[in-house]
Amino acid sequence: MQPSQPQAAVVVIGHDDAAHVTDAVRSALGQGDAVREVVAVDDCSTDGSADLLDRLAEDEPRLRVLRRPVNSGGCGTPRNTGLAAVTSPYVMFLDSDDVLPPGAVDALLTAATEADAQVAGGLCVRRELPSGREAPWEPALYAAPAVLARPALRPRLVHDTLCVNKLYATAFLRAHGIRFPDGRFPYEDLVFTARVWAAAPRVALVPDRVYVWHVRRSARRLSISLDRAGVDNWRARTHACRTAHGILLAAGQKRLARRARAKFLDHDLRMYARELPLHDEEYRREWWAHTRAFLAEYDAADWTRDPVAPGRLIGRVVLASAEPCDLPRLRELAARPARLCPPHPRAADGAPCWSAALPGITLEPLLTRPVHLLPLAVDAELRPHAHGPRLRVRLHELYGRVARAGPWSVETEWRHRDRAGARVRRTVPLRPAADGTWVAETTVRPDRLATLGTGAWDLRLRVRFRDGSSRRVAAHALAGPGLLRRRVLPSPWHGVVLVRPYATHSGALALRVAAGFRGVVPVLRGRLRRLLH
Repeated sequence: MQPSQPQAAVVVIGHDDAAHVTDAVRSALGQGDAVREVVAVDDCSTDGSADLLDRLAEDEPRLRVLRRPVNSGGCGTPRNTGLAAVTSPYVMFLDSDDVLPPGAVDALLTAATEADAQVAGGLCVRRELPSGREAPWEPALYAAPAVLARPALRPRLVHDTLCVNKLYATAFLRAHGIRFPDGRFPYEDLVFTARVWAAAPRVALVPDRVYVWHVRRSARRLSISLDRAGVDNWRARTHACRTAHGILLAAGQKRLARRARAKFLDHDLRMYARELPLHDEEYRREWWAHTRAFLAEYDAADWTRDPVAPGRLIGRVVLASAEPCDLPRLRELAARPARLCPPHPRAADGAPCWSAALPGITLEPLLTRPVHLLPLAVDAELRPHAHGPRLRVRLHELYGRVARAGPWSVETEWRHRDRAGARVRRTVPLRPAADGTWVAETTVRPDRLATLGTGAWDLRLRVRFRDGSSRRVAAHALAGPGLLRRRVLPSPWHGVVLVRPYATHSGALALRVAAGFRGVVPVLRGRLRRLLH
C-alpha cells in the first residue's frame, strides 16, 4: 500500500557548503510525492550558501529556508531547528554534502505506514570521492525486510549509529522529547540514536538503499569523523559513547546498553588503535591514559563474553599496562580481519598469554575457538623475479591450532580499491616450512592489473584447511631491503608498468599500479620533487 498523500519532511543542514548544498536539497525535492516539505537550515554560512537556497526556494514551494543568526558549532542545533519547524507526520535528516537516492523516502514511508512503525531504517552506502568506490554501512541489518516490536529484539541496531538513514514519526520524537545535543557536540548521532532506541519504538527495516554518505578525504575541511588528528576527537567520541550507554541504561534497556559497550570495543577502539602508530608519542600517551580511564568504567560482564575477541583483547592490554606498549602488534590485531602476530608466548604454567610482560592476559580461549574465527597471522612480501614479481605468503602457527586444522591452500585475490568487480584470483598450495610455518608462492602480473585498472590494489587472502573450512585473512606487509620498493617493469600491452608495494594504515600489503609512460612519468616526477624538498 502506497501512502495516499505526501507525509514526509526532509531536514537539510549545512554550513559554508555552497558547492554541495543545492545538490542535497534537489535530491530531497526529487523524491517526488512522498515529500511534503524540505526544510533547509543554514547554520550562519559566510559563503553564500543561504542565498543559493533562497533562489532555489523561489521556484519550489515545498522548500523553506531557515537562517540561523549565529553558527552553532555542530550539527545538532540546526537539526533541532529544522525538526521544530516540521509540520509533516514523518521526518528524516540529510547533510549538505550527501544525497538521497531516488525512491529513498517512498521506501521508508511505505515501510513505516504499512507496519505502523515509529522508525523505519534502510541501507546507507559510504561513497568515496572522487573515486566513487562504495561500501555499505551495517549491511547485515538491512539484508531483508523486517518489523521489530522493539529495538531490543535486534541488539545489533545499536551498531547503526547514523541518524540519516532513518525516517521518524514526528509525533514520536516530540512526545519523548528526543532531540540532538546542542552546540559543538561531535558524534551527536550516537546520542540521538540512543535516545530513539531508549524510547522502544516499533521499527521497520528495508533492504533499499536510502542514503548516500559522501566521504571526501581530500577536502580542505575534513568532516568530524575523518578529522582524527588530535586526541580531542577521541575524547569527544568516548564522551558520546558514554552518554549513549547511560541513556540506554537509564531507560532500562540493559541488553542494548551492554551491546553498545561491545560495539565500542569492536568498532571504535579498533579503528583508533589501528592509527596509533601514525601519531607522535605525546598523542599516544594521552590517548592511552584517556582510554584506560574510560575502560575502567566497564564491569566484569563486559569482558567475559569472548575475551579474546580483537576489541576486547586490545582493551585488556590497555587496561593492564600503564604505558603504551606493543603498538605494532595491537595495530595488527585491530585490522579487519584481525591478525595476532608472533611471538606467541606462554605463561609460567604453560598457558597461552599476551606477552612475557603481561602474562596475566590469558589467551587460553584461543585453544577452543573455531578455526574460522582465529586471528591468523600471514606475512606477505613481493620479491623481484625474472618472470615477474613473486608474491610469497607465510602462515604462522598459533598455539598448535593451525597444524591441527591442516592448512591446505591459500586463495590470493588482488582487488582494485575503486573499481567494483576488478579482481585477480589464484589458488596455490601451502607447503610446510622448516621453521614451523606454511609457505605459498605465486607470480603477480602487473600488466594484467594495469589493464583492469591503474591505482591501488589490495591483497585479500583466504586460507583453506583439510576439513573444508576456511578463514579470510589480511596479509601483513613485510618491510626490508628490496621489499617495499618501486619497480618499473616492461609490459607487452602498456610498454612499461610501475608497481609500488606499500603497507596500509593497518599494516596490510597493497600495490599502486601505473601504466604506460604517461602514467609512470608523473609518478616518478612527484617522487623526485619530494626527494629534492
